Amino acid sequence: MPELPDVEAFRGIVVSCAVGRCIERVEVYDTGVLNGVSGRGLRRDLEGRTFAEPQRHGKWLLARTDGPTVLLHFGMTGQLICSGPDDPLHDHDRVVFAVTGDRQLRYRDQRKLKGLWLLDDQGVTRMLHDQGPDATEMTRADFETLLSGRRGGVKQVLLDQAALAGLGNLLADEILWRSRLHPARKARGLTREEQGRLYTEMRRTLRSAIRAGRVPPRDTWLTGHRDAAGAPCPRCGEPLRRGRIGGRGTVWCPRCQPDVS
Repeated sequence: MPELPDVEAFRGIVVSCAVGRCIERVEVYDTGVLNGVSGRGLRRDLEGRTFAEPQRHGKWLLARTDGPTVLLHFGMTGQLICSGPDDPLHDHDRVVFAVTGDRQLRYRDQRKLKGLWLLDDQGVTRMLHDQGPDATEMTRADFETLLSGRRGGVKQVLLDQAALAGLGNLLADEILWRSRLHPARKARGLTREEQGRLYTEMRRTLRSAIRAGRVPPRDTWLTGHRDAAGAPCPRCGEPLRRGRIGGRGTVWCPRCQPDVS
């Protein structure tokens, strides 16, 4: 599932592929990814417009133009691809923006769980009004206040987009493993030292993942071992444990992340 680092990479693709370029043609191959706009409306309102500097908030990408904004959410399998006009169309290419310079910005999505919207500034504000602050922008003081005021488990808080926008299941497990905190720990029960450690590891993990353009499955990361049954913790060698916490599949190390609740 695309998380904050993936969407930041998609923002970079818009910058390199489309910013400053005129949208010559919009091709809609599957209207199932369109929300609140028809294929005809998308073509009418975008063709002739120019892509401007894009923005990201949490898992949302704002592909701005000199008119309306294309707001994208990538769901489970969405992505953006920069292609040439002669590159064969992929089975899952749903919308293609052909821009000047013989480039195409393609929205590709297998499962079509989210998609794109075409909105003015007020519409964008309404769509994002329930999103919390972006995880890369939250201050330590605000983060500690957030944790102290929540009754649920710490993993649930990290995944709550209304509290903290951008983290998904991979990042949450990775950050908690690095912080040596059990994912079921009560958020408001963390000590100040634990709160600070969690904030520091969140920032470090996000910086590394953004540089990689995704949550990388490295050998030194929990992410690099979470899919293998019986895999050892990359830090201590203890067999990793798997379960469901807060309704989400969760991986943790029982030695490094003891349950002290």
